[in-house]
Amino acid sequence: MTSASVQLPSRAVPFGQAWRAWARVAAQSFGGPAGQIAVIHRIAVEEKRWLDERTFLRALGYCMLLPGPEAQQLATYIGWKLHGVRGGLVAGGLFVLPGFLAILALSVVYVVFGSTPMLGAVFYGLKPAVLAIVLQAVARLRKRALGDPLSITLAAGALVAMFAFGVPFPLVVLTAAMIGAWAGQASRGRGAEAELHTPEAAPDKRAPVWHALRAAAAWLAIWLLPVAGLLVFLTPHHVFSREAVFFSKTAVVTFGGAYAVLAYVAQQAVEVYHWLAPAEMLDGLGLAETTPGPLIQVVQFVGFLGAYRNPGGLDPLVAGIFGSVVTTWMTFAPCFLFIFAGAPFLEVLSQRSWLQAALAAITAAVVGVILNLAVWFSLHTLFAETRTAVAGPVHLNLPVWSTLDIGSALIATTAVVLAFRYRAGIFTLLGFGTGAGILLSSWP
Repeated sequence: MTSASVQLPSRAVPFGQAWRAWARVAAQSFGGPAGQIAVIHRIAVEEKRWLDERTFLRALGYCMLLPGPEAQQLATYIGWKLHGVRGGLVAGGLFVLPGFLAILALSVVYVVFGSTPMLGAVFYGLKPAVLAIVLQAVARLRKRALGDPLSITLAAGALVAMFAFGVPFPLVVLTAAMIGAWAGQASRGRGAEAELHTPEAAPDKRAPVWHALRAAAAWLAIWLLPVAGLLVFLTPHHVFSREAVFFSKTAVVTFGGAYAVLAYVAQQAVEVYHWLAPAEMLDGLGLAETTPGPLIQVVQFVGFLGAYRNPGGLDPLVAGIFGSVVTTWMTFAPCFLFIFAGAPFLEVLSQRSWLQAALAAITAAVVGVILNLAVWFSLHTLFAETRTAVAGPVHLNLPVWSTLDIGSALIATTAVVLAFRYRAGIFTLLGFGTGAGILLSSWP
């Protein structure tokens, strides 16, 4: 790595101009990571010319190596490059803030007015429509992730491991990464490295290692000291402590986008912690799809309901709000850690062949993980009851066919046709689901 490849912040852009531009990005950050990255590219590269195409793509590649929402981390990186830590905090924070406020307001509406017939009808239609959106995500990811026998095997293995054997999502990610790194090293040993990858740069002794270490130490403290405080002062069994620990673990394994980790979150939140019901997890995903910001913000809804229903001595709404804050903090503080500690070494990290191979393997496994999420959501959306079939280590969650909800199945089938035959977007599918839910709920 040459000294020229160490990425250092540039402060040529007036901070006020950057702040207003990031507010625009935040207001337009709908439609999942692809749409969000496109908005960032249009404003940062095409309109403002803050960085060139090559730098943008290199930064995007680095952010895709990281756990967490890549669009939010990309905004944080560009903000850091323009104005250092202050710029990164503004860009990354504004990216999250509108979604946080929207989900918080909708969570309050959900617990206060959720039992009304109209809201019940809306969510009745949203849940099966979300299934089509999840399947769309699988199809998009499959095209770029499953191009060889190893990737197909990893995807199938991830699906079977989670659905049939209940293997935790973090273990699936770790195993895929290890297999990918091993395969990448083996390929390099056979001489394929020279054809497939740019030669790796040698580390530069002048690189700001101490700066990175200080940033890592500071952000580890910002992230984990609140966790330690909750554990000490509220005990490990308090809902806030459990949410802090659980979502801190989730934050470091969120590879492949929010859909990949949601099956793990749903399984733990529903079956282990009992913070919410399966249908409510789908309600939260529907809310997150209709609000700006990263889709992973759906975990805030989980944290809100978990605290609302286990308030201790607090008012339930106050507990829910604090649960939202705890969950959001534990989800996004690591994102700033990864950017501020790793951004100075973006070039060398983006060229590490074993990291690229590990990322490709994780992405392939994520296809199977999201399929598992689609199956889980289908079972709990289309059927009123499920049963567990056990055969040794295999535990299969199967539907009770007599409890099939015909209305939900009709909405889901139509939404799938709209998504794959007519290329309907997220908002079209959600609008269709909402209208169909209201119509079917009012049917005599």
